Amino acid sequence: MTPLRFGIIGAGGISAILHLPEIAASEQMQVVLVSGRKAERLQTICDEFDVPRWTQNYEDVLSDPEVDAVIIATPHPLHVSWGIKAIEAGKHVLMQKPLCGDLREADAFVSAVEGSDRTVLCMPHFPPHVYDLQARCAAGEIGRVSGARCRTSHGGPEVYYAGVRSVFDEEDEGLWFFDASQASVGALFDMGVYAVASLVAILGSARRVTGLTTTFDKPTQLEDNAVLVMEMAEGALVTAETSWCDPARSRELSLHGTAGKFTMPGTDGAALSRWTPTSYTDERAPVATQAIDSGAGMGNVHEHFFDCVQRGEQPTHSHVWAARHVTEIMLAGMAAGRDGRAIELKTSAQRP
Repeated sequence: MTPLRFGIIGAGGISAILHLPEIAASEQMQVVLVSGRKAERLQTICDEFDVPRWTQNYEDVLSDPEVDAVIIATPHPLHVSWGIKAIEAGKHVLMQKPLCGDLREADAFVSAVEGSDRTVLCMPHFPPHVYDLQARCAAGEIGRVSGARCRTSHGGPEVYYAGVRSVFDEEDEGLWFFDASQASVGALFDMGVYAVASLVAILGSARRVTGLTTTFDKPTQLEDNAVLVMEMAEGALVTAETSWCDPARSRELSLHGTAGKFTMPGTDGAALSRWTPTSYTDERAPVATQAIDSGAGMGNVHEHFFDCVQRGEQPTHSHVWAARHVTEIMLAGMAAGRDGRAIELKTSAQRP
């Protein structure tokens, strides 16, 4: 079988930490061309991951006949423009999160995908427990889901970029994440996208959102803390929390239903736990706890993408319509925080 050949647009930190190592570990895929702004980084990447060629011209990736698929790993304000160009060039696309910070751009990207036969995966990619929880909730294992909470947060982009600098042996430099003129959006789109997207993958579309955002600690005008409250299409009220001010890091999820709940992480080291009441009339009765093995799941993001390309399909949850819906949710949450109101949503996570 001929390997799936990748080109990377924006071969910086996330490419070196995530994309290149995962692809290098596979015999089914290879990176044949990387592009970026810094020649020193590109040469380091080629030496480390045995990539044959690099360029500082992004257009070279799109015009290269040896490139089957393009990873878009630029800063997010540039995602959609290069993603559309890649689709128009006949390439499959793996889009780094978040999709963008503008709903009109998201609409344009959806239109490009719908007018093409290319496979497009929009991160985040989901671990096995998300697929498992979606199926279990749909099957009614905890009754009707009435509420949920998901928090995804860390210590901020300066912590992440300390790791990036060590990869490339670079000195400290200003972070574009903190610059409102370059980034346009902050922690909600950087880290909160995981929480919002996970809730949408498990529970489906949202129909209304409100929320609060604030700049609590970081040297930026952008939000570094955010909490969104969503009313889902099936009626559940859920919260998505995020922060750049949480160096102890959080990745927590709970789903609450009329017949029990799920928690992630689970108890005693389990990936998930299911909590089931032993009585519906005695509040003192114990709640039974069961550890759940979520199985092998969807593999890493590149293996999942490869499988989708081979089948000529769009991803199960990490598809463009869900990415647009998540974008609308986050933009509406920011507007709600400014205006102090709930906002009705217009898009859906469902495929047409």
